[in-house]
Amino acid sequence: MTSIDATGAPARSQALPDANPFQRLAALLGDARPGADPIILTIGEPQHALPPFTGEVLMENLADFRRYPPIEGSPMFRAAIASWLDRRYGLAGSIDKDRGVLPLNGSREGLTFGAIGARDQLAKPVARPAVILPNPFYQTYAAAAHVAGAEAILLDSDASTGFLPDLGALSPELLDRTIAFYIASPANPQGAVASLAYWQQLIGLARKHDFFIFADECYSEIYRETPPPGVLEAAHALGAGYARVISLNSLSKRSNLAGLRCGFAAGDPEFLSRWVKFRGLAAPQVPLPAQAVAARAYSDETHVAENRRLYNEKYAIAEQLLSPVLGPVTPAGGFFLWLDVTRWGGGLEVTRRLWTEAGLKVIPGAYLAMTGPDGTNPGDPYIRISLCAPVGLTRDAMERLAKWLGDNA
Repeated sequence: MTSIDATGAPARSQALPDANPFQRLAALLGDARPGADPIILTIGEPQHALPPFTGEVLMENLADFRRYPPIEGSPMFRAAIASWLDRRYGLAGSIDKDRGVLPLNGSREGLTFGAIGARDQLAKPVARPAVILPNPFYQTYAAAAHVAGAEAILLDSDASTGFLPDLGALSPELLDRTIAFYIASPANPQGAVASLAYWQQLIGLARKHDFFIFADECYSEIYRETPPPGVLEAAHALGAGYARVISLNSLSKRSNLAGLRCGFAAGDPEFLSRWVKFRGLAAPQVPLPAQAVAARAYSDETHVAENRRLYNEKYAIAEQLLSPVLGPVTPAGGFFLWLDVTRWGGGLEVTRRLWTEAGLKVIPGAYLAMTGPDGTNPGDPYIRISLCAPVGLTRDAMERLAKWLGDNA
């Protein structure tokens, strides 16, 4: 069954992509040489400084590498996460630190296994359940649908929808067979932020039609001015607990600790207390020294504020140099630029030419989205640029990009 949106157009139903975006980019560029000293703007891998206490905390807890970590995490870790969520989202102590918080081996692991937990706990009497995700999207969401044996339903999220899925376009028939809804705020790659009202509308749908929300909030602390509302904040404001709501986050973006592989899931205590039993059989534990670093990191905001300041400095550079050609380019959150380059031939063409003519390696937007049966892809007009490089290198890249766009307009 294919869902029908509010305009009568079918939603996209897709299988797992054949390759990840970076493998596809390598094939696209092949043996082509860069047209200048290369600047890599593709991978969202933080390059800012580690929190200054990282090594100290690891050394203090080094002996715990001998121990098998408990799958449910240490009491210190769970308490630190619950306290941070309270402070960040004003939850007034409502998160159950014992049943409503779990450590993850990075948020990707939790996102992948989440759909399995949703499928098994809901056990909907349908031949093939649905998992809804935005398009473009983080490719792990499609992997989650795949491992759960579910149909991935992709909702185009472009300028016309505010770069978030249009909740009004979802048919009751689709929602009734849905087990999981994946969404990121701030969005990757567009940087759009879900409002409190948007979150609450989605929570209402999840509870009415009985599916789980997996809110990917790993960019929650990378924003321009206003902290993005969170799904737990929206649920708390509704006053009916956290049923069907799971927030996933990590230290990768917030604290530049992508290699630590430490994140968390928080929210629905019934789901998490049952999910942990499956994860105890199938999922990797988080080493106790990593949990100790996480507990310290979530109690410190100084390094987070400095991290955010550096990203905002780079956005200011991009805005100054690119807006005369492209118009405003700064999103509300995240650390990517999502640039409409239709005037220059679209994402694939511009990606090739930026590499061979300007030495800039970017990702075509089409590689972060899926093409529908009608042959259209909502990422086609765009390129994604990571602002993870140091400030000076970012300025060099933006100057090259602005010149190339101006010269080829």
